[in-house]
Amino acid sequence: MRRVAVLVLEGAKPLDVGIPAQVFTTRASMPYEVRVCGAAPGLVTGGDGLSYHVAHGLDALEWAETVFLPGYRFPDREDPPAAVVEALLAAHARGARLAAISTGAFALAATGLLDGRRATTHWHYTRALRAKHPLVRVDENVLFVDEGSVLTSAGAASGIDLCLHILRGDLGVAASNHAARRLVAAPYRSGGQAQYVPRSLPEPLGERFAATREWALHRLGEPLTLDVLARHAAVSPRTFSRRFVEDTGYTPMQWVMRARVDLARELLERTERSVEQIAADAGLGTGANLRTHFQRILGTTPTEYRRTFVRRD
Repeated sequence: MRRVAVLVLEGAKPLDVGIPAQVFTTRASMPYEVRVCGAAPGLVTGGDGLSYHVAHGLDALEWAETVFLPGYRFPDREDPPAAVVEALLAAHARGARLAAISTGAFALAATGLLDGRRATTHWHYTRALRAKHPLVRVDENVLFVDEGSVLTSAGAASGIDLCLHILRGDLGVAASNHAARRLVAAPYRSGGQAQYVPRSLPEPLGERFAATREWALHRLGEPLTLDVLARHAAVSPRTFSRRFVEDTGYTPMQWVMRARVDLARELLERTERSVEQIAADAGLGTGANLRTHFQRILGTTPTEYRRTFVRRD
C-alpha cells in the first residue's frame, strides 16, 4: 500500500481537501492508504463554513510517502506554524514528495523547498506568491508543475489534474484513466489556467496612463504602436515605455497583445464569427497570428477555448 497524507491547515478549502482524499481513497483498484491530518488531532476550522475533525497529527507526515497540502484561506497573511514547516521539511528530507493544491503552494513555499523552482497556484494569488516568495519561479499559466519531489497545482479543480498526473506516474495510464472515469473528469485537460482568468482589462494598474489604456482598448483593431500610445499620453516613447512597465508589469506592446487576446476571447464566447474574422476585429491580422498568440498566452487554441466556454444546446 502506498501511503498518502492530506494535511489540513486552518482555513482549508473543502474541495481542495476532498480531491486527494477521494482520488487516492483505499479500494481494490487503488493501492493507497490515506490519512487526513492536521497540526494536531482534533477539530480544524476550515473555510467556507466547514470544519474538519482529523484523526491524525503531524506524525502522519512521518508515515506518508506523499503529502498533500490543500489550499486555505488568506495564505498571504502569515506562514503555517513552525511545527508544520519543520514536519514538512523532515518528510521531504526522508524522501516523501510534497504536493500542493491551489494556495497550499504558500505553505510549501514557506519551507524554502520551492526556492529556485517553478511553481504555480490559483491565478488570483500568483502575484501574492511571487511577492511573498520572490525566489520561487511562479508560472501563472499552467494547471500544475511537477518538480519531482515537490509539485504544485493551480485552482481547486486543477488538483484533479495533479492527482491524475501522480497516478499516471505511480500506476500507469490505465489506472489514471480508470480513476478519471470514476470521477467523471477529463484524463487530460487542454491548455493551462490562463484561459480561466476573467478578462482583466482595463485594470487598476496605476493612474498615470489609465486614460491612454482606456483609449487603446476602444481601438484594438487599429494600428497601435509605441509612438501612437506615447503621443496620446503626451510623453516621449522612452518615458512612456519605462513608466508603463512600472504601472503594469508589461511593456506597452505586451499589454496591447494581451488586450487583443482578451478581446478575441470575448468574441469567441459571445459571437459565432470565424477565427479569421475575430483575428481582424481584434487587430491580430490573420487567424494564424491569433492562434500563435492564443497558444503562447493562454496555452490553448481558439477552437478549444470556444469548445470549453461556449454552451452548445
